[in-house]
Amino acid sequence: MFPNSPGRPPLPHSGYSPSQLLQAQLSFHKHVSTKSSDDGIKVSDSVPAINESCPAICLSRMLMNGNILPPMSSQPWSYGNHNPMVSPGSSSSTFQNRKRRSDEGNNVYDIKRQRFHTPQLSSPAIHQSVPLRDELRRSFPGSIALPLLQSPAPEINGCASSSRDSWLFDHVELTLPIAKEKLSQQILDLFQACQQQISDLKKKDVCRAELQREIQQIFPQSRLYLVGSSLNGFGTRSSDADLCLVMKEEPVNQKTEARHILSLLQKHFYTRLSYIERPQLIRAKVPIVKFRDKVSGVEFDLNVNNVVGIRNTFLLRTYAHMENRVRPLVLVVKKWASHHGINDASRGTLSSYSLVLMVLHYLQTRPEPILPSLQKIYPDCFNPTMQLHLVHQAPRNVPQYFSKNGASLGELLVGFLKYFAIEFEWGKRTVSVREGKAMARTDGIEWRNKYICVEEPFDRTNTARAVHEKQKFDLIQEEFLKAWVRLRDNRDLNSVLPVQRIIGMQKR
Repeated sequence: MFPNSPGRPPLPHSGYSPSQLLQAQLSFHKHVSTKSSDDGIKVSDSVPAINESCPAICLSRMLMNGNILPPMSSQPWSYGNHNPMVSPGSSSSTFQNRKRRSDEGNNVYDIKRQRFHTPQLSSPAIHQSVPLRDELRRSFPGSIALPLLQSPAPEINGCASSSRDSWLFDHVELTLPIAKEKLSQQILDLFQACQQQISDLKKKDVCRAELQREIQQIFPQSRLYLVGSSLNGFGTRSSDADLCLVMKEEPVNQKTEARHILSLLQKHFYTRLSYIERPQLIRAKVPIVKFRDKVSGVEFDLNVNNVVGIRNTFLLRTYAHMENRVRPLVLVVKKWASHHGINDASRGTLSSYSLVLMVLHYLQTRPEPILPSLQKIYPDCFNPTMQLHLVHQAPRNVPQYFSKNGASLGELLVGFLKYFAIEFEWGKRTVSVREGKAMARTDGIEWRNKYICVEEPFDRTNTARAVHEKQKFDLIQEEFLKAWVRLRDNRDLNSVLPVQRIIGMQKR
């Protein structure tokens, strides 16, 4: 049912076969040749003849040789604009010497146990964007209109009320909790300074929309979704953005089909889109293309058909906005974990997603719960088999939750650290937001011999599987323990996090 599930059919038996991918590339190559001729640009003679009798082999060779698309002339960094606006070499360029935005500095792509593939082209010149004319769009055999592209959408057992997408930029009004003491006020100050703004979200969505238009030049029936922290309510001003390219409702084979599609897109980004910087294909369990948008300065991760990310985005979004202590608490935990080096799945520690689930689990398991289990109370709204075009509407009418637990933000942060430092039985229990409790571990391969088990609420995989070294697990436990002791003793957030420095960086 989900992309990460085992036993998926090989590429020839899935929706986009090698021949179909090749046909898409042939159509795109024809368009490039036509456009290049119209613009007076000579198409490289090095592009090989294509033998349609061996599409998979030809496609593989073309990808390896870097001969998919011809190089184009240098143009400015803008979305779909062929007229120069700012010269990349000009001292007035908006993007000169621009670095990745981060509270803690500029992190390079140093991802452990994952392989990068960057196209080795002779010239690093910036290339012209593909023209966005409807008559140049191509289709290919096997393309099927997706239900998610259709509207309007019906109601789902009273959980949805509208099919419009204006909700994306709606400001959800939640009165912030009252700070009862210094630690709570520090958490609120950090949250207000660092939380993602509507303007940040709009920048990301502008890039998403432009990329969708570009990608639909090759795959007309696809659709690009913004997912993850940018949309789930837990984003910060420095958050990267996650994109999910949906080709069809059914899962794709991530090792074969998804990699083929991402290879085509990486090549397209590298050679045709002047506003995309350093696209890199990362061959992980769920492969992605990482890149930077020069216009917004945002870093993006693009996957293919990892649709569980769409589902959990709207589950987390509902949790984020149903109780006013949730978002500040999650933000301070993420900042703390990042500062202490335990918030990087690529280096064997906890992903931000795992940390969010751990916070939600803690709030669910208090003697007087602060959060319920939404999947238990509203199973129809968070059904893992729901069609994708309904997912964003389902949770919209879930009401705000009023807990009788009056604990302050400071008390909750200290309690969260204590819970995972000395109370939670890591070797016996699994964090489960779906069930709203700590579950006994099973003997499945996903959980066996794992140091930390955090259940993904929809596909029930282990989101903390990256923590597979005892040294890293010990580091995580040590940081939880140290932070708990310090905050228990002095109730000052500065003892575990450079609050003013982080806030100051947000004001630059």
